[in-house]
Amino acid sequence: MAGWFDLKKSKNDQFFFTLVAGNGEIVGKSEMYKAKASAINGIESVKKNAPDRARFKDPFEGNGGKWYFSLKARNGEVILSSQGYSSQSAAEDGIGTMQRAADGAPTKDITG
Repeated sequence: MAGWFDLKKSKNDQFFFTLVAGNGEIVGKSEMYKAKASAINGIESVKKNAPDRARFKDPFEGNGGKWYFSLKARNGEVILSSQGYSSQSAAEDGIGTMQRAADGAPTKDITG
């Protein structure tokens, strides 16, 4: 089941987006962007790069024993970072979830 992107505005007037899976769980968050158009371009980059497993950084253990991964654009820049997972295998499953959620996902602009 495809998910959706939530395009948001932070308290300091920057823009970011989250990718939400079909079940309502947030599976990834972007960096902050100064311009709304840049965040929209980031969403398009996720849609373009998510189908390619080679664009994902393999799961790694972070602080507190949680496991993370990220999606990179062709230029190597991180465009989406995952939530924390309880195990390496759960993070691997999360990559598949992210790929499915991004496929054809619409964008909900909630920047107000």
